[in-house]
Amino acid sequence: MNVTLLFSTEHYQSASDAYLTGLERRVAAGLSPDVRSVASLFVSRWDRAILETVPPALSNTLGLAVSRQAYRAYRDVLDSDRFQRLANRGARAQRLLFARTGTKDKNASDTLYIEGLAAPNTVNTMPEDTLLAFAGHGTVADVLPRDGNGAEATLDAHTRAGIDLAALASRLQSEGAQGFVKSWQSLLSAIDAKARVLAC
Repeated sequence: MNVTLLFSTEHYQSASDAYLTGLERRVAAGLSPDVRSVASLFVSRWDRAILETVPPALSNTLGLAVSRQAYRAYRDVLDSDRFQRLANRGARAQRLLFARTGTKDKNASDTLYIEGLAAPNTVNTMPEDTLLAFAGHGTVADVLPRDGNGAEATLDAHTRAGIDLAALASRLQSEGAQGFVKSWQSLLSAIDAKARVLAC
């Protein structure tokens, strides 16, 4: 089960709470809590959205900061008594998934979000070009620390630069949903057109 179009720690926490609640209900009903799930946090769209509005020193740092803050929240969930009780019944962690990790800014490293978000028990759905770039010249000096590696300081810097993080998260989620709807409608139209051809 893929819970997608998450853009902030708050979005992730809501998804995680819903997942744990669902597992608790399964246990209460005598069902297995062994449900596989990921919570998909979108990364690069943050930086693309503000590329022209923040000082150069903050360019391509917001996506990493949001993701690192969410990673800390993810680790909090894994360490919580609530999840541990479920794990003792056979539940699996809902893994944090970093989505849209291809770099949009040509002036930034093409492996930026791979090197910056290497973390245990997470998923990274990097595009093929990014995968090949990392295979060719990417390096990981260390894994992402449990505390999120100073994410709050970077987020505060963006706030001081005039970025309303909550409003931007809401806007990105809304735009993402509209994009999904458009893609779905396009797919249905293509299937309908193919079906009409085959019916002739």
